[in-house]
Amino acid sequence: MRAIQVAAFGGPEVLTAVDLPDPVPGPGQVVVGMAVADVILLDTLLRGGWGREVFPRPLPYVPGGGGAGEVLRAGAGVDPAWVGRRVVVRTSAGYAEQVAADLGEVTPVPDALPLPTAAALLHDGVTALSMEGLGAPEKGEWVLVTAAAGGAGSLLVQLAAAAGARVVAAASSEAKRALARDLGAEVTVDYTRAGWTERVRAATGGGVALAYDGAGGALGTATVDALVDGGRLVTYGSGDGLAAPDPAVVERRGLRVATPLLDGPPPPPVVRELMERALAYAVEGRLRPVIAATYPLERAADAHRALAARTVAGKSLLLVGS
Repeated sequence: MRAIQVAAFGGPEVLTAVDLPDPVPGPGQVVVGMAVADVILLDTLLRGGWGREVFPRPLPYVPGGGGAGEVLRAGAGVDPAWVGRRVVVRTSAGYAEQVAADLGEVTPVPDALPLPTAAALLHDGVTALSMEGLGAPEKGEWVLVTAAAGGAGSLLVQLAAAAGARVVAAASSEAKRALARDLGAEVTVDYTRAGWTERVRAATGGGVALAYDGAGGALGTATVDALVDGGRLVTYGSGDGLAAPDPAVVERRGLRVATPLLDGPPPPPVVRELMERALAYAVEGRLRPVIAATYPLERAADAHRALAARTVAGKSLLLVGS
């Protein structure tokens, strides 16, 4: 089978097309023929060697975290009726024509949902619904979403607006801010310009009650300045490292900060419930992932370059098979 492999940590150029043996399903496993592979910013960080203490990737490895396709083979103990079913698969590889996964890592895709849409929700849909639950946006309150045109951020804009909140979207380009407005943001700001948190406070009459930080690093740390006293911050961005709000400031201002990345991944049953809900919301029209860029498998390096350059307004996917 065709696959992309990382043999040494480094830049996008280390993503190499190779031929590997077709996977064989073990007991309790299935093999999925991939139609679409998910691409997220975390893939680019792991390729560069970041986070190996939390996300170990022994070399060589096939990058990615899954995608969508059709079950080709079933291992011992798996109902043969799974073969031929359209599924999303969330596992430790994705940039390949076939992946093996435990049965608990696959979720059926509703008949009405295209596989690219399902793949676009694989990680970002789960993340957005999880972050929504932590922040619990309320009707009428101001909510800030940073990295608002990213895969998870664009979904959080939709979820907060659907909850009746007034959304401020922070993004780095006019195209990204226009996308956020189309998805329900009432106010947009350029968070690459100095004084952006002051502009948020001015636009909202004093600050936001809730902020979702999808940027991390210095931008994520600065997000606390856009909050009202007693406000809530949910920080999940890691593109430039994790946000690090001053604990003394957090305590003095009575802020509530959730750092789910430090808590580790949610347990598999929770992930599966969130995945099923994300797919159902997409069928109902309550979630609309914005697929901005697709690449053939062999151009995975181009997908990584575009993500690192922050040029994509929406979701990136690899098109693997038919």
